[in-house]
Amino acid sequence: VMLWSRTPEKAKAMAASHCNVDYLPNLKLSSQIQITNDLALTIKRAQVLVFVVPSKAMAEVAAKVAACSTCADKIILSCTKGIDPTGYTTMSKILTAKLPKAKAIAVMSGPNLAGEIALRQPGATVIACPDLAVAEYLQGLFINKYFRPYTSTDIMGVELCGALKNCMALVAGMMSGLSFGDNSMAALITRGLAEIRRLGLKLGAQNETFYGLAGVGDLIATCESSQSRNHLAGVALAQGKTMEEIQKNSKMVIEGIMTTKAAFALARDNQIEMPIIEQLYQVLFTKKNVKEALETLMSRTGKKE
Repeated sequence: VMLWSRTPEKAKAMAASHCNVDYLPNLKLSSQIQITNDLALTIKRAQVLVFVVPSKAMAEVAAKVAACSTCADKIILSCTKGIDPTGYTTMSKILTAKLPKAKAIAVMSGPNLAGEIALRQPGATVIACPDLAVAEYLQGLFINKYFRPYTSTDIMGVELCGALKNCMALVAGMMSGLSFGDNSMAALITRGLAEIRRLGLKLGAQNETFYGLAGVGDLIATCESSQSRNHLAGVALAQGKTMEEIQKNSKMVIEGIMTTKAAFALARDNQIEMPIIEQLYQVLFTKKNVKEALETLMSRTGKKE
């Protein structure tokens, strides 16, 4: 395994200490992992290229990879849970556009909080690729005694679930910040899933994906976990901090913020009712008060489930 870092200084520091002090400071990386800033060398040696970069940087990094290789003999696997904030496209579509000759493009998503996986606590995920044989090959690479990938051909559904659950986690954090209880959280997860499913089906996803690990599984984990950066950001918003302050103080990208903008646009363009996303958008981008937004949601006219 080779780990590429875009920053030469960080690559050098990690190669010396085998520790990523910014993200997992208490974890020692395996001595067998080679850490480098040499992208061309990394691509040359790899059979599978795993992209774990912020969604806003995916196009840039994929273009750098394309400049080094056509990747005709490479399988590309995206683990990024986000939607492009400008074109509102999924990561797999960006990778397909930048690396059209790649052997195959797949995605991985599920209830996978990094800290728990790093500690080798049992977890599961979904690897999706239109070519099931590729998904099964990747499953064989990643499966072990504490990490269990399942396969799927629904790349759109798996990606949308992974991206949009971050938006719901922001709302979950807001509710936690307001000291709301379990009833509220259960309602959010259930109705949030309904919104994600409505949009996903419109965009061609498979229904069963929303009730599996990538859908409801990841939604539960991210909404209820205090480890989630999106959940923590929601808590901070409810406590009166501005979005600018929250982003400035976070070492990692809070994907749910820009994904909310993309989800709002996709819902509008596809005429899909997504009231939670709409109110979250108002909080994030028009500075609507958190309590007022939640009151708006609760005061909507009655609906059939």
